[in-house]
Amino acid sequence: MTVALALAALAMASCAREDKQEGPQPLALKEQVSSIVRSGAGYAVTWAGVLSNPNRWHFGENAVAVITAVDAAGKEVVHQEQPLDAVPPGRPLAFSGQVASRAQPVRVKIDYRPASWRSIPRVPSAFLKFPISDVRTDKLTNGSYLVTGYVLDPFRKPAGGLAVTALLRDAAGRLVGGATSYVDDVRPGAKRRFVITVEGVRGPVGATDVQATTWGSTAKTYEDLAQAGAVPLHTVAPTTEPFAKDRGYPPPNDRRQ
Repeated sequence: MTVALALAALAMASCAREDKQEGPQPLALKEQVSSIVRSGAGYAVTWAGVLSNPNRWHFGENAVAVITAVDAAGKEVVHQEQPLDAVPPGRPLAFSGQVASRAQPVRVKIDYRPASWRSIPRVPSAFLKFPISDVRTDKLTNGSYLVTGYVLDPFRKPAGGLAVTALLRDAAGRLVGGATSYVDDVRPGAKRRFVITVEGVRGPVGATDVQATTWGSTAKTYEDLAQAGAVPLHTVAPTTEPFAKDRGYPPPNDRRQ
């Protein structure tokens, strides 16, 4: 009996460990970049990062990026808490920001507070990406970059507000800068133009990666769009005449000629 109880306890402990492992995994800060430039009477601290969500069945909600900077003496001169948009299931979230500092920072650190989890009410594929097209990146005379392009709403319901983030990378794919703009009232199946100015870029730019997501720290907006369904890919009726005879092959067990 003692051996049986021990085996049962061991099995229960094993199941508990498995259940714990099957829970949502934490977000991961996969990429980050920051810069410090002189601006007026002080300094401008800019940053960009990418949070990865490994959970295909959960949104990450209410995550907060924490940006700190210290001066040469190690004194904290910047402390900024940035609420982030909801992180889509199984996908990354790009974010960026800027803050002014009167004192000169020498080192910037990007961290984040953990997200709360919201299980999705439908399959992950229902949460479509917002397609980006016609992206153009131009370097301006002041050293910043202008990124323009179009974002499309793939859902049947208008997207009230989208956050569009441009990430600039060097030839090796390393993140060298980023910035965000917001686009309002994107109609179903329609494109809206975005214009993003990226400042404080650290090094030459070889590629631009643009991502768009719903604005807001909770998943409700994205869920409402997914519930409305996707815009049909083909909305134009065919103009050719139907075949006079079906060209398909009969079922294998159909002996009719």
